[in-house]
Amino acid sequence: MKRNVYLLLLMLLSGVFQAQAQNKKYNVYAVGFYNLENLFDTCHDEGKKDYEFLPNGSYKWNGRKYSNKLHNMARVLADMGTDKLPQSIGCAIIGVSEVENSKALDDLVAQPELAARGYKYCHIEGPDRRGVDCAMLYNPRLFTVRDVKLVPYVPELEKDSNYCTRGFLTVSGTLADEHVTVVVNHLPSRFATSFYRETGGRQLRALKDSLLRDDPNVKILIMGDMNDDPMDKSMSEALGAKREIKNVKDGDLYNPWWNVLAKEGRGTLMYNGAWNLFDQIILSSSLLNSDGRKDYSTLKYFQHQIFRRDYMIQQDGKYKGNPLRTHAGGVWLNGFSDHLPTIVYLVKEQKATK
Repeated sequence: MKRNVYLLLLMLLSGVFQAQAQNKKYNVYAVGFYNLENLFDTCHDEGKKDYEFLPNGSYKWNGRKYSNKLHNMARVLADMGTDKLPQSIGCAIIGVSEVENSKALDDLVAQPELAARGYKYCHIEGPDRRGVDCAMLYNPRLFTVRDVKLVPYVPELEKDSNYCTRGFLTVSGTLADEHVTVVVNHLPSRFATSFYRETGGRQLRALKDSLLRDDPNVKILIMGDMNDDPMDKSMSEALGAKREIKNVKDGDLYNPWWNVLAKEGRGTLMYNGAWNLFDQIILSSSLLNSDGRKDYSTLKYFQHQIFRRDYMIQQDGKYKGNPLRTHAGGVWLNGFSDHLPTIVYLVKEQKATK
């Protein structure tokens, strides 16, 4: 009951959404992640293996399909966060993966659903041979960008010296008048062995430690398609993200999705009839209340959510209940993604005004 009272009475004020309880007011911010499943334009990017997503490629990727894909992605992105926040606000920040280039991002944020909020994006072209990158959308009314860099994924084995994959898009900025850094990543696929994702986990941990050395008070969110579940080695050991808040010490990370999969059996993508939960948002200790405290005088984690709507789910056939994909079995389904998005909600108490 106490956990829910902070969102009992909701009101809109000054462009941010508030929760009011016990004579206190709280600003609520939604931060999400979504794998867009191959948001490619219809043109070839020099040096990239994007041939499947050309008009004469295996997917027969043409203007109509691209336009529909943009609309479908914008529909989900605009709906994310609106279970707790008004449609006019939605998420303050959304990390995305599997987007081809800045042109696709320009076209995406120009969709009416997103343009109404004035979303902008951070993106740096990466080395992935297929051409898919990570990016971060943000509402400039709520988040101000300070710095953007792409930290490369560095192969650990000599034999992999020419191995190229997505790096770690690191965006530092201001949310709720506090220093917040978001790291968006897409770890190597399961066509590679666990070692390559463990390498990514170790490098994310080193990046987190570096960010904390620069500012011990920074609030860090590490998000992405990890291509592993929360209990897999890349996340639980290499990155060191903890299952329970009570076990998180200063400088550690908390993974709220571990129990969602392990205890509740819910996930973000389905394989052979079973859920996986690859799409994770992991939080630094500075975003947590521990020991049962309810101190929201600074920006703190409040809730997490796998976001889904009926329109995002296959409603019949062999794959009923799975996320509704853009293509399946060589057939264009005009769907959304093979992944479901995830969201965390952050809360901060408003300062009293005279």
